[in-house]
Amino acid sequence: MGRGRVPVLLAHGYGCDQSIWRLLAPRLAEDFSVFLFDHVGAGGAAAPFDPQRHATLHGYAEDLLAICRALDQGPLVFIGHSVSASIGLLAAARAPALFSRLVLITPSPRYIDEGDYVGGFSAEDIEALLALLQADQQGWAAAMAPTIMGNPDQPELAAELEQRFCRLDPTVAVGFARATFTADNRADLPWVRTRTLLLQCQDDPIAPPAVGAYMRDRLPDAALVTLAATGHCPHLSAPAETAAAIRHFLRDLIGSDGR
Repeated sequence: MGRGRVPVLLAHGYGCDQSIWRLLAPRLAEDFSVFLFDHVGAGGAAAPFDPQRHATLHGYAEDLLAICRALDQGPLVFIGHSVSASIGLLAAARAPALFSRLVLITPSPRYIDEGDYVGGFSAEDIEALLALLQADQQGWAAAMAPTIMGNPDQPELAAELEQRFCRLDPTVAVGFARATFTADNRADLPWVRTRTLLLQCQDDPIAPPAVGAYMRDRLPDAALVTLAATGHCPHLSAPAETAAAIRHFLRDLIGSDGR
């Protein structure tokens, strides 16, 4: 998809599939060649979910590297939302030659508070959320979707997210959630040399502002942009603002494309 020669690969967050980019991808396609995929267990992914391989985000990072190599587009721009931001960081640290830039939308290397680090949740909060998900996936989806999406003036977006959560196979839902919400990728940040854009929202209960500042200060080459958007999914709630921030960060690549 797209008119440009610069390849951009979009990776969706927890509980979604590639169709979640329906509002952002067409905007990026005006300047880039856009590629989409589904994580294992999501959408139309052919590869199976492996409870052992995908018990941590490292398994997803290996999947991502395999996709990049199969695309064979040269160094590409990776755009990852939420947990896929961490997956992209792990992949870029292992194989930096595959990535020209990273764009991380509402990222967090650690959701759990620890010492001076503010992740947004206590360990007890996370275990309670995981227990609820395992016991009542629909109840968990109904409770979490409005919190994650925010933007109560657009209730249809929270309803869409809730439906996506409910469609996940229960084994995948619990396994991916545990890998996501218990991960700690803070020590990986200094190893990521790829130039990175961090996009956070001004009010995000899942990835609070302190997380963005923490990542900016520990990644070797990172810029932090705080959007006027609220919630955890600006690619849905504010796609024009999100696309504009990405395009500005990648403006030199657009120029090199001769367009």
